[in-house]
Amino acid sequence: MSRRVAIQGYRGCFHEEAALRFYASLPGAPEVEIVPCDTFAELYEALGAGRADAAVMAIENTVSGGLIPNFDLLRAHPQAIKGEVFLRIEQNLMALPGQTLADIREVRTHYMAINQTRAFFACQPHIRLVESEDTAGSAAQIAREGLMGVGAVASRLAAQSYGLEILAPGIETYKQNFTRFLILDDELEVPQERIDKASLCFTLPHTPGSLAHILTILSFYGMNLTRIQSLPIPGREWQYFFYADIKFEDPGRYRQAVSAVRPLIDEFRILGEYKAAL
Repeated sequence: MSRRVAIQGYRGCFHEEAALRFYASLPGAPEVEIVPCDTFAELYEALGAGRADAAVMAIENTVSGGLIPNFDLLRAHPQAIKGEVFLRIEQNLMALPGQTLADIREVRTHYMAINQTRAFFACQPHIRLVESEDTAGSAAQIAREGLMGVGAVASRLAAQSYGLEILAPGIETYKQNFTRFLILDDELEVPQERIDKASLCFTLPHTPGSLAHILTILSFYGMNLTRIQSLPIPGREWQYFFYADIKFEDPGRYRQAVSAVRPLIDEFRILGEYKAAL
């Protein structure tokens, strides 16, 4: 069995790491063929066109917060969430072999990687930071063009993939830096007895206390709210889509909770029911 898995970014990026980790944990550990995409929207295009069987999409980071546009993508497309991966993000400064940190004059990487490593580069005033579209993409460019004196900040997998040498490992400011990735794979069956997490999207009547009422009901049924995100509804003043992740121990109580809140909600969609990542 093999799976063509769409990711946002180049080979060697953190999305690829997340994909390899998730599918390696499945029974039979299917072989994974990575399908790189330039944007998150292209993940869904690859799925719709049959170029990919599944996709892995980042949704939030413990340092940078949520990837807000991706919540809208989840709501706009039919693919359900079938799993999640929490990946510790270790940022590494890398360059072509044979150089030292003193040789590096410019570092190219994604803006999020820049934000996560500013403390390190504050101590390296000789290095100019240049924002790029992708961490692994910067590593690929350095290898492809043979750029000396230029470094990239990316994953260990990127260094291995493009033959670069890590000059400074683990340069992220906050070591407790994790990204949560969602698994979109319609062919993946999650046994009902293993489900202990759900992602929901809903709207509420524009009345006082409506959200508090919903949260009280979820609490009554033992649902643990692990995230809630609100986004404006275009064309409807001061009304919002709510995205909520809930964890639970008893799938039966979860079903009861969903039945209890449905009559109080204007629009409701279960974005996915799956096994929470450890």
